[in-house]
Amino acid sequence: MKQQLEQRLTSLKTEFESGQTMLTELEAKKANLTETLLRISGAIQVLEEMLVQSQTLEENGNQNLESDVTSILTNS
Repeated sequence: MKQQLEQRLTSLKTEFESGQTMLTELEAKKANLTETLLRISGAIQVLEEMLVQSQTLEENGNQNLESDVTSILTNS
């Protein structure tokens, strides 16, 4: 009986250590993934801001072009 308990204890300790190792590895992977997602989120934000700025410049450019065309047509 004592031998069975000792074997079971040894088995559980081994399993516990294995679980601890796995948990440590998963926590490291989570930290890396979180960092990667943060970088991707930042890149998305920058690209969205660049698109808005590009659209604004394009709209302003079109308005300026319309003003130039109107000015040329009315002065002709």
